[in-house]
Amino acid sequence: MTREKNVLVTGGAGYIGSHTIVQLVENGFNPIIADDFRNSDISVLKGLEQITGRKIVHYDLDVCNYIELKSIFKNHSIAGVIHFAADKAVGESVSNPLKYYKNNIGGLVNVLELCSEFEIENFVFSSSCTVYGEPKEEKEVSESTPLSKANSPYGNTKLVGEQILLDLHNSGARMNILSLRYFNPIGAHPSGLIGELPVGKPNNLLPYVTQTAIGKQNELTVFGKDYPTPDGTCIRDYIHVCDLAEAHVKAILLLQQKESNFIDQVNIGTGKGTSVLEIINSFERLTGEKLNWKFGPRREGDVVEIYANVSKSFELLNWKCKYTFEDAIEHAWSWEKNLAQHA
Repeated sequence: MTREKNVLVTGGAGYIGSHTIVQLVENGFNPIIADDFRNSDISVLKGLEQITGRKIVHYDLDVCNYIELKSIFKNHSIAGVIHFAADKAVGESVSNPLKYYKNNIGGLVNVLELCSEFEIENFVFSSSCTVYGEPKEEKEVSESTPLSKANSPYGNTKLVGEQILLDLHNSGARMNILSLRYFNPIGAHPSGLIGELPVGKPNNLLPYVTQTAIGKQNELTVFGKDYPTPDGTCIRDYIHVCDLAEAHVKAILLLQQKESNFIDQVNIGTGKGTSVLEIINSFERLTGEKLNWKFGPRREGDVVEIYANVSKSFELLNWKCKYTFEDAIEHAWSWEKNLAQHA
């Protein structure tokens, strides 16, 4: 297979990474996974093989280990890198900030140094809507919305990561860079063979919902009921993980067409806000399952309301969502039931 098709995916066994592997294979790419399985499970590889019909090359390593990471670049002729590998729990980052700075920033710098050394020209960065902080006026944010002080150390690692990429670009580096600012990924592959696989208690809403419905968790807590929103709960832009995964393939294809030293940032979302209570009510309606949930106090670091202006993603990447949040709920529930069957 030609070099143009070899894409290194750091954190490729994780939630978004694994779904991106599927999309890469379906679009003729040859993905190579680097993942130490701290936020994932080796069983994901079996699911990927079942969906794609092939073995996926993978390396069990920490991207913060420069020597081990370099071995991948020596062993493979790589055309592009999609960099997911990072810790991502907002609450944990507040209580353990140094873990987040060491892993998220250190890992990024290692990957970029090796990309520079091995003359890899295409780099996609897993960024986040957290770079916008708490929107001051308009809750719909576009790429021109001013970046804001992050609400958490996790969010700050994404801000710093984007600044590192901008500084690298300004230095004249022969690299094309695209930062994808994700909103809130939910759902699972329609096959039910891969999905979100939280380590310990889930930090994200939908897996906590499905785990409560299946009996893994006793009770779901909704953090805050007095926010200035229609139903008092936080509002997010929930995007199906398969749509998000497809955006990464579009990003690599775009970068391969660009002259050297291109950089940009793009929102990846649905353009629609959905509240926590809407997710809960929709889950109960779609599945017929009654959830055991309660209100709790607000959670530090939570943004009240944010959703994406998605016009640039369509113009730049020729990409837009195919799935609804109802699709995502149904796929996540299928995945949860599949896990329970094979437990």
